[in-house]
Amino acid sequence: QVQLVESGGGLVQAGGSLRLSCAASGRSFSNSAMGWFRQAPGKEREFVAAISWSGGATYADSVKGRFTISRDNAKNTVYLQMNSLKPEDTAVYFCAAGLWGSRGLDQSGNYDYWGQGTQVTVAS
Repeated sequence: QVQLVESGGGLVQAGGSLRLSCAASGRSFSNSAMGWFRQAPGKEREFVAAISWSGGATYADSVKGRFTISRDNAKNTVYLQMNSLKPEDTAVYFCAAGLWGSRGLDQSGNYDYWGQGTQVTVAS
């Protein structure tokens, strides 16, 4: 079966960095879009970053310049490097894969598979 498993979350101080990983199994996602979303307590899920099958990246304004999404197709893995973290970045971060996605990658409805999430907490 298809699975996406996030790792790398944890507790960091404001201004620190974390690198999240999302390992996919069950099928190759080399030709799919991959994305990161996050959800804080009491808030709706929001888009963070996405990368197309060809490597083009898109970021939410709130993280642009601080976060970098990348992928290693040979490992069927996508990464999110998070620098200059702020308390408002605190959330559960979810990895997602879209089988057909090349457009609207900031929309959660365009993704077909989701990971279980990993907690990121940024202390002030």
